[in-house]
Amino acid sequence: MQFIDLPTQQKKIRSKIEDNIRAVLDHGQYIMGPEIGALETRLADYVGAGHAIGCASGTDALLLALMAYDVGPGDAIITTPFTFIATAEVISLLGATPVFADIDPKTYNIDPIRLEKTIMALISEGSPDIPIPQPLIMNAPKPKGIIAVDLFGLPADYDRINAIAAEHGLFVIEDAAQSFGAVYRGKRSCSLGNISCTSFFPAKPLGGYGDGGMCFTNDSGLDEIMRSLRVHGQGRDKYDNVRIGINGRLDTLQAAILLAKFDIFDEEIALRQEVAGLYNRYFEATGVLTAPYVPSDCQSAWAQYSLLSKDSQSRTMYQEKLKKEGVPTAIYYPKPLHLQEAFAHLGYKQGAFPVTEDCASRIFSLPMHPYLTTKDQERICKACIS
Repeated sequence: MQFIDLPTQQKKIRSKIEDNIRAVLDHGQYIMGPEIGALETRLADYVGAGHAIGCASGTDALLLALMAYDVGPGDAIITTPFTFIATAEVISLLGATPVFADIDPKTYNIDPIRLEKTIMALISEGSPDIPIPQPLIMNAPKPKGIIAVDLFGLPADYDRINAIAAEHGLFVIEDAAQSFGAVYRGKRSCSLGNISCTSFFPAKPLGGYGDGGMCFTNDSGLDEIMRSLRVHGQGRDKYDNVRIGINGRLDTLQAAILLAKFDIFDEEIALRQEVAGLYNRYFEATGVLTAPYVPSDCQSAWAQYSLLSKDSQSRTMYQEKLKKEGVPTAIYYPKPLHLQEAFAHLGYKQGAFPVTEDCASRIFSLPMHPYLTTKDQERICKACIS
């Protein structure tokens, strides 16, 4: 059984993918070819953003977004500790300091209440009940921005996050690496922050056959800066450099593949809803595991289908049972960012973010993709109570 079934998807659109690749081979514009602009236009229209900027990866998308705001040493960027390292890694790469705020126990996304308390703790140079990185206690810079993560495909609470950001003069970056295709209160993911960033890593809801990413914004000024930054800070031409940038371009071949995949994307999102619906009905009825929560005014892209077990021991038991039945599982994310060695210099300790640490010790994910059959789902569900 496949955890994410890319071969079945490929069979469905193989001829279209080959036609698109052949077109690139024929015109030979392997760097910044016409497929880049075509993909940017289609995806910007889809999410309802004014501009889309293709780039080399979801990580580069986040990096470009922070660079567009001139983030650097002395800046604090607030984000969640329950995410892949790329979210906070890009903050540190620019010399800024990641500051973590705990998550909501139902959605697993950053908790707006904890977010606001963390901002206030930074502004007031500390708070007895809010953990703040040691370097910031000493230097106490004001926060500059927020990176909210749409974990497992579910958008964070952007109405509250954006209101908090506006009150304190902060920008908001939507880390939509897992949520392309999701909906938040009538708006599509990738249109919910000042800049939104997604990933085209093969396992994502819209994934290529290699790395790729995209930034979205309604701000023409930010669009112009990010287009320059992704090509070494280019100005009028490639030998006119107006700022320090990166080599962050999306490959033309990846854009061609993504155009073929996007043709069936709406169908796949609908199928993901059906797969998640069957899982939900089973686990909500049996109560053996805690099913994912999705607010009634939201739609998840279901990048992952993640369950909470009673404790870490029962999680191991469920994973072993499923493995015996030939069912693959995964854990996203077993070690929160504040406990990673890479961020040890921040001085966070075990217990700093109890909700995150509790979820990380109990969560695991089942196979999730548009082509998961009812028969296979029933086999998975039965294995959980056998």
